[in-house]
Amino acid sequence: MRVIILGYYGGYPTRDTGTSSYLLESEGYHLLLDAGSGSLLALEHHLDPLELDSVLLTHYHHDHIADLGVLQFTRQLKRDEDGNRASILPIYGHSDDKQSFLKTTMDEVSQGIDYTKEKQISIGPFDILHLKTLHPVPCYAFRIIERKTGKVMVFTADSGFIEELIPLAENADLLIADSNFFKGMENHSVHMTSKECGRIANKANVKTLVLSHLPQKGDLQKLRREAAEEAPKTKTILAEKNLELIV
Repeated sequence: MRVIILGYYGGYPTRDTGTSSYLLESEGYHLLLDAGSGSLLALEHHLDPLELDSVLLTHYHHDHIADLGVLQFTRQLKRDEDGNRASILPIYGHSDDKQSFLKTTMDEVSQGIDYTKEKQISIGPFDILHLKTLHPVPCYAFRIIERKTGKVMVFTADSGFIEELIPLAENADLLIADSNFFKGMENHSVHMTSKECGRIANKANVKTLVLSHLPQKGDLQKLRREAAEEAPKTKTILAEKNLELIV
């Protein structure tokens, strides 16, 4: 499994870097995980948007879906070199917010699929489990398993700390965690701190922790050090635009 970080800020883009979006690749299959601001332009450096196979959304806050409509328009209007339009794009979302979920379907362009109907779904080469997080709107974390290799990536999405994230991340090869706050703001109801992300990584025996959904201001190396102190056996790094991770 290859994971490419397209955007990693929380809330809003800045300094030529967008908000949450990740490209997952395995066996020639391309899955876009969230479609934050700036993600479509970032995606074009790695893949023609017409070649995307599916999209998976954690929730419908703008910093996670800002480019979704632009992606739909691209698939509607752009043609490949032979003049063909893209196939219908499956967009996996939750139906807890019915109005937003309906927008994932666009006639002859995309089809919304509700992943909450089953405990586990399969998308291409991946088996995916979901967990509802602690957030002001319905939001879901994912445990993504590459079926062929058994490799595991976990994405916390947006969440305050909840104990359930620890078993979700158990023995994960890669954990991408919401690290919007520095140590000292624990038990927040919207996002996690560096300390809480490190705690999850440590208790879950995670191999690599990537701190993402980062704040626009502050010493991010300090954020990384705070997480690493909690998880001394885990490799802890900061998200970077265009960073490629092999899982």
